[in-house]
Amino acid sequence: MLAGHFTTALIAKQKYPKGALLYFLILSQLQDLLWFTFHYLGLETTTPSDAFDATLSNMAVDMLYSHDLLPLLFWLAIVFIIGKLVFKSTQIGIVSMFLIGIHFVLDFFSGHMHHVFGAGTTEAGLGLYAASPYIAILIEALFSAVALWYFFTEETKNGVTRTATNKIAIIAVFGYGLIFMLLIATRSFRELLGIPEFDLGFNTNMPTLILTYGAMLYCLNYFVPRYKIA
Repeated sequence: MLAGHFTTALIAKQKYPKGALLYFLILSQLQDLLWFTFHYLGLETTTPSDAFDATLSNMAVDMLYSHDLLPLLFWLAIVFIIGKLVFKSTQIGIVSMFLIGIHFVLDFFSGHMHHVFGAGTTEAGLGLYAASPYIAILIEALFSAVALWYFFTEETKNGVTRTATNKIAIIAVFGYGLIFMLLIATRSFRELLGIPEFDLGFNTNMPTLILTYGAMLYCLNYFVPRYKIA
């Protein structure tokens, strides 16, 4: 799951305003941010290496340290300590753990295959990105729609008002993520657009993913706090 994880951060900030939105946004995608880091450390190398060749169905990575079940227990403990110390709140520590846990649950239904600890151990996911990418995207779209509906509904109950432009901007961030995945579900950009083979040194897969996540995080951190209390 790509865009859908961010919705959990919006709801966490709504329910626990003592925490920072940027903090929740980062935590909601922490496992993926760790994946990017471990990729460059040579621990979770992702293929294909060229962004123009990548699709949801052909992308391969053994997310041993960032996403597997046993390391998840370690990350849960770490984020609890960080949340408790930074915000001086046990409650924020528990919410931090929840964001990490729900990331794993959402990936179980819509994401790459994960395991207990390594490819040779019990599978801990449906692996729908590879097996049925369009079903995976549908699951993410439904989850995102319900989560955003709940988020905006609760804001209205709490007297929060947003301009139509602001709401559209927030929804567009998630729409972008879903459309991006639809475009490359089973066919690469090279195949779709007839792009020839070339290497300029910056068309590799991982920087493209990092840019996508970074742009979405920036936009949400910019647009979500822009509201008024009635």
